[in-house]
Amino acid sequence: MKIALIIENSQAAKSEIVHSALTAVAEPLGHEVHHYGMYTPEDKASLTYVMNGLLTGILLNSGAADFVVTGCGTGMGSMLACNAMPGVFCGLVIDPTDAFLFGQINDGNAISMPYAKGFGWAAELNLQDCYRKLFEGERGLGYPKERAQIMATNRGILKELKAATCKDMLSALKAVDPDLLKAAVAGEKFQDLFFANATDAGIRDYIRGMVDSRA
Repeated sequence: MKIALIIENSQAAKSEIVHSALTAVAEPLGHEVHHYGMYTPEDKASLTYVMNGLLTGILLNSGAADFVVTGCGTGMGSMLACNAMPGVFCGLVIDPTDAFLFGQINDGNAISMPYAKGFGWAAELNLQDCYRKLFEGERGLGYPKERAQIMATNRGILKELKAATCKDMLSALKAVDPDLLKAAVAGEKFQDLFFANATDAGIRDYIRGMVDSRA
């Protein structure tokens, strides 16, 4: 599984802590971690929580990522921005129980975490425990197990509902503020990671045009 990590500007100083915790858990399980930034508070390309959501939508809908880990100060803003995107089902994860229940009940494709609120002593251990609960086993098995089928049915209904109420991602990209889109894909490693992994030709070509027009 390709896991994308996205960090916004207010928490960029913690980028390495989050990245290290994620890779320590995910890579031994056979997953790839692609860090889309931010990397430091001094990065030229600055991501807001709104851009986190837009970038999450691009990565998941294009096939460049199978799962996105993101967040902000409280995790709320990035979660809301992610869930505004077609095909994105993002949960707020604060502790390992959240991670386990989100994975088993909701089986979404993105999480948002608080990297300021409650982020204190041994925070990196909490991150690792969350990622372990999320990635070490099969998701979507249900909890409690006897409600697994009902939960799977509701996940399908939610996907149908979102598909009915949202544009497809390419239409959404054509409708958003182009300056916002250009800023969201301006990260120093974005092109190397995205174009090597994206499988949706329409989204890939549209983003290519945006990147080329920015140059």
